[in-house]
Amino acid sequence: MAFAVVAHYRCAPADAATARDALLKARAGSRGEPANLAYEVHEVVGEPGGFVLYEQYVDEGGFEAHKAAPHFQELVVGVVWPLLIERTVTFAEVL
Repeated sequence: MAFAVVAHYRCAPADAATARDALLKARAGSRGEPANLAYEVHEVVGEPGGFVLYEQYVDEGGFEAHKAAPHFQELVVGVVWPLLIERTVTFAEVL
């Protein structure tokens, strides 16, 4: 069964461009991972600095490999997370 991740990120509107750029670069790297099935970055309408990520992997192990990937560590952990005011993540099995 595939493994999905839905992440809601919120940063200050002044940091939105930096977060957006890093998330789009992370998307490019993530889509090249062998276990990645989908990686979408959405910007929340009417909420500057609001982002929703939808990710899907062949299994939970694929997601764990994603978290260890250099592009994730550099762009998401190193750039995006320090900008966040709020972060929630939901994990799900794809039916």
